Amino acid sequence: MTEKRLTPGDTAPEFTLPDADGKEVSLADYRGRKVIVYFYPAASTPGCTKQACDFRDNLAELGGAGIDVLGISPDKPAKLAKFRDNEKLTFPLLSDIDREVLSAWGAYGEKTMYGKKITGVIRSTFLVDEDGKIALAQYNVRATGHVAKLRRDLSV
Repeated sequence: MTEKRLTPGDTAPEFTLPDADGKEVSLADYRGRKVIVYFYPAASTPGCTKQACDFRDNLAELGGAGIDVLGISPDKPAKLAKFRDNEKLTFPLLSDIDREVLSAWGAYGEKTMYGKKITGVIRSTFLVDEDGKIALAQYNVRATGHVAKLRRDLSV
């Protein structure tokens, strides 16, 4: 089974998801600004924590370049709130419990983990431009060093 993969120029699939406080956040809220949408497997796990903290630590530079950040995982809002508070995360974490948005973005499906094929969240990062188009699509990204690479790719 091959998942649909998004590529630059595609229209970003719209979504409205609850954040860590249960408040609804839509991709449309960011129209007119660039936004990084990144998908990660699970809050409070080592790789996801490292990645989220990297985004947190680079938020000022990204924001200065007119780029917002949204993190999406299949975790429940309460788990996201704990993750946010523990790690002092300052950008929205959204809950996609039914994995519909993950699937629409090609960030959920078959992947290889420790040599075994499993179905799960594919760590992925996208840059959506001001018009809601995909400007950058990266699948199977590494948790460590990813934000630094992203900043280089975006010249931020």
